[in-house]
Amino acid sequence: MSLPAPDWTAHDIIAHLRSIGTDENRAGMARFGINIATALGVGNTDLRPLARKLKRNHERSLALWASGIREARVVAAFTGESKRITIEECRRWAGDFDSWEVVDTVSDLFVDTPFWRALIEEFAGDEREFVRRTAFAMLAWAAVHLKKEPDATFLSYLPLIEVHAGDERNFVRKAVNWALRQIGKRSMSLHTPALALAQKLADSPDKTARWIGKDAVKELSDAKTLERLASRKI
Repeated sequence: MSLPAPDWTAHDIIAHLRSIGTDENRAGMARFGINIATALGVGNTDLRPLARKLKRNHERSLALWASGIREARVVAAFTGESKRITIEECRRWAGDFDSWEVVDTVSDLFVDTPFWRALIEEFAGDEREFVRRTAFAMLAWAAVHLKKEPDATFLSYLPLIEVHAGDERNFVRKAVNWALRQIGKRSMSLHTPALALAQKLADSPDKTARWIGKDAVKELSDAKTLERLASRKI
């Protein structure tokens, strides 16, 4: 087979992934809590450079996703076109989520869509664990990547974090915590209200909210975090 190139089809990509997957990698993924039911055993250190060679292609990303294979779906996220994927396609992908790392990879794609805020609101209200995780993974990525988004947008999401801070499911609570920490580290103007919410949650009688709050307080109060915020141009 030739070297990976933009003209590769979904079939070509999957054949390549099958040829380089290993049982050792599958075992390593399992140790990190990744669902390996459909995994071929190819790590992201190989998938990212592969995706860069393949370039973005919306139709092909849909075909890769439809395969159901873990690695193919990660490549679909890396090579999808955020301006062409529809909100209905995002919903279908979210309905297929069954592993935290696929959620987090796809969430980075979803954040670049023009309807990312609608997806956060919708997915946060969804009772499915991995769909709700998507909302907060998206929020965390947005706080990091959407540099031109006003801080007021992220301030408006703190109540949503508080509402779902009591969701004790592991993959939800970790994403809620992640979102709170990233918002608090985005700017000095967001640090104060995010830290205030973290402290409020840390004092909550609910053990899940308390864990989220204490962990966020620890990072947001860290001297290195404060130093980095102070050094940024506001």
